[in-house]
Amino acid sequence: MTVTPEDLLPAGFDQHLLSVLESAPEGVDEHGLIKRLAADFPQSVFAIPGVFSDPLQLFRMHFLLFHKLYRLSDALNPAGLQLQIGAMRIAIVPVTVSRPGLRVADPLRTYYLDWQQWAATNADEVQRLLDAFWSRQPIALDGEVEQALALFDLEAPSNFSQIRQRYRTLMSAHHPDRGGDTQLVQRINEAFLILKRYYPAV
Repeated sequence: MTVTPEDLLPAGFDQHLLSVLESAPEGVDEHGLIKRLAADFPQSVFAIPGVFSDPLQLFRMHFLLFHKLYRLSDALNPAGLQLQIGAMRIAIVPVTVSRPGLRVADPLRTYYLDWQQWAATNADEVQRLLDAFWSRQPIALDGEVEQALALFDLEAPSNFSQIRQRYRTLMSAHHPDRGGDTQLVQRINEAFLILKRYYPAV
């Protein structure tokens, strides 16, 4: 039997999550949001004893939360709103319209909305991801490097210097102080961090 997000969460969770975020217009960090949800739903996955010391349980709780956040963000779009989603800040913000004809890929949204990732990732895989993070070895979400290169309009850079130069050019062209798109700048920064893992400076 396939477990769904709704199986893991109490009734009314989505509306409650929205209310929590609406009550914190300045935003809230992921850890603070988890603590709030654990207090509000003491029988939920957010209140499992020892969850922060169990890598697999922590991954699943994090994935479930971000899955719900991305779904909520999509639901807010018709009202001209979206969520800024990150470990350090989760907040409701206005939708920023990109320039005509510009479509920015969001590999994290794709990843977290794919619920199969929740079930497919086991304890060994979580440990591998953690080991790779601490050793700074590249572990990619499917297609994230290709999507980052596409955003940078690069096919196969031979070294990190090309990526850095393209990053500076894009930031100069799209900086909000020059009338650029704030959301696009965030995507450019995310893409730069992804590419930096795969093309380390030497």
